Amino acid sequence: MNLVTRLAYWRNWRIARELLALYGVEIPAEVRIGTGLEILHRGFGTVIHPTTVIGNNVRIYHQVTIGRADAHLDSQHTRMERVIIGDGVVLFPGAKILGGAGVTTIGRGCLIAANAVVRESTGDNEVWAGVPARKVGMRKDLPVEPLPASVGL
Repeated sequence: MNLVTRLAYWRNWRIARELLALYGVEIPAEVRIGTGLEILHRGFGTVIHPTTVIGNNVRIYHQVTIGRADAHLDSQHTRMERVIIGDGVVLFPGAKILGGAGVTTIGRGCLIAANAVVRESTGDNEVWAGVPARKVGMRKDLPVEPLPASVGL
């Protein structure tokens, strides 16, 4: 496990959040993270909204944003509740997950392509790309059995 990933798990300590900030990474203490998280390339420029829930075995590359589609509104007027990132999801460099009204869920095993801007929920094992992102395929590299659901999601 690399240093930035360790700091993400230790983010309840202010010193860990300050060290993450040196890498340009913002992961508030409120974010719920499952086991097996990987933050690659030191996560430079990664920002995650406090209400986000991240499942198990998620891989996050640099410059990923998980936040609100209505960021122009103050937090009291947002209609977004949370973003849920399912187990086994890969968020490639520059991917943006912008939650809309209610809960936005990125399904288990999804691949979100580099620089894709996702503004809606996805199904399991889908591949999303583009701006705005759309489903462009299905993952074929997964085992036949479905991934197990995360505890507490």
